[in-house]
Amino acid sequence: MNRIDNRLNRRGDSKRTQSFTVFGLAAEAEPLTAGLYVVATPIGNLKDISFRALNALAAADAVLAEDTRVTKTLLAHYGITTPLVAYHEHSNSAVRERMLLRLKEGQVLALVSDAGTPLVSDPGYKLVQAAIEEGLPVTPIPGPSAILTALVVSGLPSDRFFFEGFLPPKSAARRFRLAEIGPIPATLMLFESPHRLPDMLKDAADVLGDRPAVVARELTKLFETVRRGTLSSLAAQFAVEGPPKGEIVVLIGQSDRAVPEDESAALIDARLREEMKTRSIKDATAIVAAETGQPKREVYGRALALARQESR
Repeated sequence: MNRIDNRLNRRGDSKRTQSFTVFGLAAEAEPLTAGLYVVATPIGNLKDISFRALNALAAADAVLAEDTRVTKTLLAHYGITTPLVAYHEHSNSAVRERMLLRLKEGQVLALVSDAGTPLVSDPGYKLVQAAIEEGLPVTPIPGPSAILTALVVSGLPSDRFFFEGFLPPKSAARRFRLAEIGPIPATLMLFESPHRLPDMLKDAADVLGDRPAVVARELTKLFETVRRGTLSSLAAQFAVEGPPKGEIVVLIGQSDRAVPEDESAALIDARLREEMKTRSIKDATAIVAAETGQPKREVYGRALALARQESR
């Protein structure tokens, strides 16, 4: 008897009901073959989930959740009693090994994030990568995504887009990264924390120029808002209003002008000059390298070149 047959027999003896409830009606989950299922879940509105996703969550031996408290609410809403297992950015290799062992034993594991499609700014890729390396089946269950939801409602060009995720929290490093991604000929897409949004918009306006931009907040939820304007106008609005609440996606349109290739280098030089007014070359290098994430050797070379220029 193969692993899948063993799994199905074990589940036949289980007391757990493998079903889900939709529109007040109970549906029995169809059995799944063994493997890891990457399941997209709602980004806000619990109705934004597919029947296939509900079936996978109900039929699984366990649901691997970024935050079990969040996923517990979703499962309870649909009458699903599958056991939850915490799997998040702090889960170590030992946890992954246990999950891989369960897969090798013929179990079905459903991987979810707090909201949306797993692996997008999410630690699940390590488990998916490990399962692939072991030759174990990995199956996607597509569904909601904050990125695509924001893109289609933004009004910005959607034929080409680039997802950056979260920018660095410190202004200098953030400006450096904005200068790096600025020349990309596509709509730029970012996640941002509410308390950093006003400063990030100002930095973006300073570095990228006054491009068209969109701030999408609490998508699919009760207080969903989509602000459209330019980087400078949005920066001014949020500077006055203060940080908003909720989950935020920022979209920035492609510029009509090309960002100079040496703009990021100019930002590093400016920071070095500022730090070298009161610090040694070595200390200034350490600070700027840490801020920008650039190799210390390269930053040190620029610092030496600047020092030679100043001494002439």
